[in-house]
Amino acid sequence: MNLPNKITVLRVILIPAFLFIYMAKPFPDIPNEWIALILFMVAALTDALDGYLARKMGLVTNFGKLMDPLADKLLVCAAFIAFTASGTLPAWATIILISREFYISGLRMLALEQKIVVAASASAKLKTIFQIMLVVYILLPFPFNFFHRFDVITVALIIVTAAVSIYSAAEYTRKNKKLFEKV
Repeated sequence: MNLPNKITVLRVILIPAFLFIYMAKPFPDIPNEWIALILFMVAALTDALDGYLARKMGLVTNFGKLMDPLADKLLVCAAFIAFTASGTLPAWATIILISREFYISGLRMLALEQKIVVAASASAKLKTIFQIMLVVYILLPFPFNFFHRFDVITVALIIVTAAVSIYSAAEYTRKNKKLFEKV
């Protein structure tokens, strides 16, 4: 287990800690959202770090190729589900965002069977940026997130993130339509 893979595993380990802090709010004297935000940001930053180290050090592995994107999806999907459970994110948005992640994962598995590499698209990277912005904004405690629930900024981020997610899924489908010819 090389360093980039250990960092990926750390990201997965941080998910239950993030969820516990956000959902259980175990520290009554401090805003638990700050701790949840820090855990989420550390986990999100490990995504860039593990990929950078793997490429720079020549440590790209099959484990990393599989687990890195899976860890990313687990992190953001866990946050979206927690936000929906707490009433902060509407279920329709969570369904769109998670459905896109499952769909692209399935597309990648189909490509893998056909020995085709499906590279991350620019729209997928933009989708990730908007997902992270949405999670960070929702986690910001008052007064930094002025209205905290369904203010104009939250609604705009939800709509833009959902739209970019749908666009990204459509783009992957269009660019990889040859995958469907063999099924």
